[in-house]
Amino acid sequence: MDASAALIAALTRRGWRVAVAESLTGGLLVAELTSVPGASAAVSGGVVAYDVEVKSSVLGVDAELLARVGPVDAEVARQLAEGVRHALAVGGSAADLGIATTGVAGPDPHGGFKPGTVWLGASIRGELHALPLNLAGTRDEIRSQTVVRAIRWVNELLGV
Repeated sequence: MDASAALIAALTRRGWRVAVAESLTGGLLVAELTSVPGASAAVSGGVVAYDVEVKSSVLGVDAELLARVGPVDAEVARQLAEGVRHALAVGGSAADLGIATTGVAGPDPHGGFKPGTVWLGASIRGELHALPLNLAGTRDEIRSQTVVRAIRWVNELLGV
């Protein structure tokens, strides 16, 4: 079983929902999760918060934090993951798991960060995590690697 299918199966067994906040991956992560048959039992949805303003206005990331450090930051990743859990609540209940991607895919540096500088965020029922990635390759390769690494990392956090 591949990592995406394993994650969906584990979430389904637990009766858990996942919500995804994406910046540099632009919807690729939620697309990967929803490619698994039966994903509707576990996936609430995703928000592509590409613009910094959307990170704050839709997902609740602290605007002062964004102004101070920009979007490529551990705390921003954690707040994105927590914010999307609540933004995509189903039946009045926040998702159990929030996953976030933020960083620089390239080809040019952004905010002083080189392409491949990525932060993953996870919120597991409010328990917040962040993981830095330093990836190499083209823009498409960095985005694809981010999706693969995010799913593997969340599986590790959940003991899948």
